[in-house]
Amino acid sequence: MRDLGVGFRYLLKGQRWVARHGKQYGFGLLPGLITLVLYVAALVGLVIGGPGFVGWATPFAEDWSSPWLGLFRGLLTVLLFALGLLLSVITFTAVTLLIGQPFYESLSEKVDRDVSPDGTAPESDLPLWRELWISGRDSLRIVVRALLWAVLLFALGFVPFVGQTVVPVIGFMVTGFFLTEELTAVALQRRGVELRARLALLRSRKTLVWGFGTPLGLAFLVPFVAVFLMPGAVAGATLMARDLLGEETRGGDDDGAETPGVPSQPSPSISRDGH
Repeated sequence: MRDLGVGFRYLLKGQRWVARHGKQYGFGLLPGLITLVLYVAALVGLVIGGPGFVGWATPFAEDWSSPWLGLFRGLLTVLLFALGLLLSVITFTAVTLLIGQPFYESLSEKVDRDVSPDGTAPESDLPLWRELWISGRDSLRIVVRALLWAVLLFALGFVPFVGQTVVPVIGFMVTGFFLTEELTAVALQRRGVELRARLALLRSRKTLVWGFGTPLGLAFLVPFVAVFLMPGAVAGATLMARDLLGEETRGGDDDGAETPGVPSQPSPSISRDGH
């Protein structure tokens, strides 16, 4: 359970890092602002068109007496919007990272150089178009996984008591996991760690992942917050990726991060090339 606190501290460390590097923070805001405009438009469209869609999808309820028809369709409309909001939280990071690939790649490299004992950072030898292709492909795979979870949780939401208590908690944990995968992918992809290996690496320390990603997912529910937290989230995810791979980090402390000369132990089943 200690990893929960360690993961949360990585999130805070990332925010502190960008606060000390204002230029990087400013550039990191641009992709989030663009994505925010697109998502707000989509959610407004869902609010406007949601009741009509629910009515079209439930013709069998037309003959129900009042107030059951209104309550039933109202509940489905709320659940539909909740599903859209959940998908927005999950996919916001993927879309923002795809739009801002050059910005966040540069930010992540600067974090690596800042905390590396020798002042260096792993660099990808792939051209930009190839990196964008890999990032887009992997993001699509993650979104498909997240969509399957969202549909399952949406269905479980109809189960009395469980749907109102357990399901939301699981939903935020799932959201936190996928958010963390997308954010750590910036640093791990640059190191040649492929998607399957990244997922295995994150599953090996799920409490660390939840400590980082779940509070971030909750914060992303607040309007506009995601835009301002994204640069720091990328920075914090880079620090956490170094921990997951057992890389030595300069300026460590007693919160579970690496200390000078004492790198943490990487997962024995994960190597840099993803095998």
